Amino acid sequence: MDQSDTPSVRAFYHKLSGAVQYVVSDPVTRECAIIDPVLDFDVASTHFCTGSADTILDYLCTNSLRTRWILDTHAHTDHVSASSYLGQVTKAPTGIGKGVLKMQSLWNDIFKVGVHRGDGCQWDVLLDHGDSLKIGRFTLTAVAAPGHSSGSVSYLVGDAAFIHDTLMMPDSGTSRCDLPGGNAIALWHTIQSILRLPQATRLFVGHDYRPNGRKARWQTSIRAQAGTNVDLVGKDLASFVALRERKDRRSPLPQLMLAALQINLDGGRPPLSETNHSTSVQYHGIFQ
Repeated sequence: MDQSDTPSVRAFYHKLSGAVQYVVSDPVTRECAIIDPVLDFDVASTHFCTGSADTILDYLCTNSLRTRWILDTHAHTDHVSASSYLGQVTKAPTGIGKGVLKMQSLWNDIFKVGVHRGDGCQWDVLLDHGDSLKIGRFTLTAVAAPGHSSGSVSYLVGDAAFIHDTLMMPDSGTSRCDLPGGNAIALWHTIQSILRLPQATRLFVGHDYRPNGRKARWQTSIRAQAGTNVDLVGKDLASFVALRERKDRRSPLPQLMLAALQINLDGGRPPLSETNHSTSVQYHGIFQ
C-alpha cells in the first residue's frame, strides 16, 4: 500500500491518567480528526489546565492540519474530555457514539446535577453503529463496542482502528467493565469482532499503564492480541468473564470518576453552580 493511501496517526500520551489521545489525518488533503483529547484537571484545586490539548493544537499548526472532527469513544471515567475546548478553538464539530444517551440516563440520577439534558444535544453529532464521516479522502466509520461502557464505540479509518477501552496492550490484558453500564459478556463479543478485522489492521488502544515501568505503548496488532494478550490466551467466553470479574473486584474506582463523568456527560463542559449557574472551576490556558 502506498504511504499516501494510509492515514497518518499521531499519538499523545497523557502520563497522569495513562490515556492516549490521537490525531488521525489524511497526508494528502491535511484534514484530520482528533480522538479522545484530555483536559488536565487538578483534583486538589479543582482547576483545569489546557496544556495537553494545547500540545495537540501546536501539532496541528506545525503540520498545517485542518480539523474536521473532534470525537470521543465514550464518556470517560478517568479523565476529563477536552472536546468542548478544542471545538471552541478549532470550530470543528464534536461527536460521540449514540450510546451516550444510555449513559446520560444511567448516571444522571446518580449525580442529580440537573444541568445537562439527556438528549445528546451537547455534541454536534451522535454516531450510530455503521455511521460514517469524511476526513479528506478517508471514511471514518463508528462501530458499536459495548462492554467497558454501554456507550463505547470504536473508530475505523483506513487500516487504523481506534479501539479505546476494550483491549489494552497484550501485557496489560483488557479493560474493566464493572462500572454501571459495563458488561463482561458484551466486552468479550466486542473483542471478538475486533479480532475479526483484517490482519493488517493497526490497533490503537486508549490507555497504557506501563506494567513493570516499561515505556508507554499504544499501537498493537490483531496477531499480537490473539496470540499473546494475557486475558485472552486459552480463554473462552466463560473463563474470560470469570477472569474479568475477578480482576474488576480488585480494581479501585478511578480517582476522577465523579468529576469526569459529570463533565464528560455534558460534552466536556464544566458543571454549573447550583446557586448562580456560573462555572465552579477555573481554567488555565487559552480556554475562553
